[in-house]
Amino acid sequence: MSSAKRTGTRAPGAHAADGHDLIRVHGARENNLKDVSVEIPKRRLTVFTGVSGSGKSSLVFNTIAAESQRLINETYSAFVQGFMPTLARPEVDVLDGLTTAIIVDQQRMGADPRSTVGTATDVNAMLRILFSRLGDPHIGPPSAYSFNTASVRASGAITVERGNKKAVKATFQRTGGMCTNCEGRGTVSDIDLTQLYDDTKSLAEGAFTIPGWKSDSQWTVQVYAQSGFVDPDKPIREYTERQLRDFLYGDPVKVKVNGVNLTYEGLIPKIQKSFLSKDKEAMQPHIRAFVERAVTFTTCPECDGTRLSEGARSSRIRKTSIADACAMEIRDLAQWVRELDEPSVAPLLTALRDTLDSFVEIGLGYLSLDRPAGTLSGGEAQRVKMIRHLGSSLTDTTYVFDEPTVGLHPHDIQRMNDLLLRLRDKGNTVLVVEHKPEAIAIADHVVDLGPGAGTEGGAVCFEGTVEELRAADTVTGRHLDDRAVLKETVREATGALEIRGARTHNLQDVDVDVPLGVLCVVTGVAGSGKSSLVHGSLPAGADVVSVDQSPIKGSRRSNAATYTGLLEPIRKAFAKANGVKPALFSANSEGACPTCNGAGVVYTDLAMMAGVATPCEDCEGKRFQPAVLEYRFGGRDISEVLAMSVARAEEFFGAGEARLPAAHRILGRLADVGLGYLTLGQPLTTLSGGERQRLKLATHMGDKGGVYVLDEPTSGLHLADVEQLLGLLDRLVDAGKSVVVVEHHQAVMAHADWIIDLGPGAGHDGGRVVFEGTPADLVAGRSTLTGQHLAAYVGA
Repeated sequence: MSSAKRTGTRAPGAHAADGHDLIRVHGARENNLKDVSVEIPKRRLTVFTGVSGSGKSSLVFNTIAAESQRLINETYSAFVQGFMPTLARPEVDVLDGLTTAIIVDQQRMGADPRSTVGTATDVNAMLRILFSRLGDPHIGPPSAYSFNTASVRASGAITVERGNKKAVKATFQRTGGMCTNCEGRGTVSDIDLTQLYDDTKSLAEGAFTIPGWKSDSQWTVQVYAQSGFVDPDKPIREYTERQLRDFLYGDPVKVKVNGVNLTYEGLIPKIQKSFLSKDKEAMQPHIRAFVERAVTFTTCPECDGTRLSEGARSSRIRKTSIADACAMEIRDLAQWVRELDEPSVAPLLTALRDTLDSFVEIGLGYLSLDRPAGTLSGGEAQRVKMIRHLGSSLTDTTYVFDEPTVGLHPHDIQRMNDLLLRLRDKGNTVLVVEHKPEAIAIADHVVDLGPGAGTEGGAVCFEGTVEELRAADTVTGRHLDDRAVLKETVREATGALEIRGARTHNLQDVDVDVPLGVLCVVTGVAGSGKSSLVHGSLPAGADVVSVDQSPIKGSRRSNAATYTGLLEPIRKAFAKANGVKPALFSANSEGACPTCNGAGVVYTDLAMMAGVATPCEDCEGKRFQPAVLEYRFGGRDISEVLAMSVARAEEFFGAGEARLPAAHRILGRLADVGLGYLTLGQPLTTLSGGERQRLKLATHMGDKGGVYVLDEPTSGLHLADVEQLLGLLDRLVDAGKSVVVVEHHQAVMAHADWIIDLGPGAGHDGGRVVFEGTPADLVAGRSTLTGQHLAAYVGA
């Protein structure tokens, strides 16, 4: 272990408190870390590098930041800790010199339909107070301007238990700003009944076409069949008017089904509660496909999508309502607030102005406050979270960032670097997990982990300065100055997808032809309209497979084998070879160890203290019943197969008695995206961001589609992994696919056959195509920001 350089030497007789200038980590063993020991200088900017899956997040987030948060939580009383998440102590011998950690990660913001940029950053709260003080006409308190607050009126007798109990008459009233028609969502839904059931069939014949609703066993279906309101043996189209009304719109009522009391409710309200109360983006793919098929979302006609009641929209400050203010781009709103001169609310205006200016400074001035929080990209969400820290007076704090440059155009990275340096210069310790050379270049200290990923990583390969890293013989050191070169010849398009008059979000009547049969890269500064063009404007039914940035969802029971569908053919092969049911070979079904329920560990809940997980003594962590492990396929039991790496399993299922083409195909795709080192049973919760992105890509590579749309596939990828990704994209195109990539990474731009550049700026300054052509032409012209940065990158 090479020790970090101290930032200053203690003079004789110096105060003892001045000697604590290092964060010391010894013997860290979280996830794949192998007894890692590092000393990180405080009040400096330290960048952690290494290939995807090398252990960067395990060291920074799961060890240093997690322990800091756990220690802070322990300062609260046991009563308060009971309401907080319980955190286990990380697997580490010594953690010394920690300070309060503030984590700014890439987790998507809440995808609740009522969550917007304004509500997530508290700007809406300040605006509501402003309008409640200055709005004309005055309609009530701040809640009257809130689309999350419904108006309530009540009156009646209440009993006050004070001395002599006495019933008194009371009235209660609260004025809210919620639109009563859409209930503060901004959209209303219209359900296509033909997608819910086949009216030529009866319920007994399986009329429902809703995912997961099976007539024979599903409790939900049995409630309708045995409710007594409808005849289960009569086709739905033959129902009387009353039966149909009860079937579709019946009020909730208790009914007895097979001796069990259940609630019967009309189909339409049932669907609205089950599916439409959740955010569409957070649903499982097959459920989302059903909702998109069965439900049409249209802008609410009463509030025109503003989510607000008529009263809230009628109250104005200088001819601007709160709905108008939330619809403005934030940089325009900041200017509007700056022009308000009202001494009575001066402190509020100052706070509001500072927050809005922070949005602009961090490069998010193109957003509007009414933008749904769930539609922000990972990079945008991370920068929104940074806003509350920019003006903070706290010092000697540890700020932990997870790839803060993700989703940023090279033009915007310098601005992000300045912000990180500003946080450091205020006396804070800044820890950054990063891959971009431009961000690594500003580091005071670099910790490089590796040498490989997964079990081949988890060790510190290098500690020192950026200049020392360049000379070091590590994967990062060797690739730090890598620069992709422009291709001498580019592929010719075999056709084009025509986009005409695109006006999604900030697009300004864009007409563009997306070439087919080539690698097409869509670029532009953040907020220029790239995603709106690619995801929002591609013609429907264009045979498109879209791999976006939405995170993989999965519990500790989900692993690479279950997520990719690999376990299905393996279970069937085991079942066929041994003449038993496939369910026996699932740790989430009949084959699960009864002691740990197939988890492999037994969890003991200790209330406000961290729960303890101990390996299951009965199955020794293998997750299956002993009887199941006696069944073999190709000489291996199911637990041994799940313990194999992708590369080893590809070999195992590729030939001999264990040959299984269906499994081999999926394993080949996983190896193609560089995940050959993953074990099949590794829980999804232990994968890094880059690994999850590639796992998702591998899954979609099996989809039947002619056009692949990838949204920033280099997110979370090391410089060395980007080369492998480019090879994969080439193989897809050479196999006859068309690949469209939304990307900022210059290596991908240089490797493209065709570039579509949007801009020239963000928000209403963008939304136009400023360049179409080959990378060589873009570099030669230098007419756009992208062209200038790409020319500098390739050294032209």
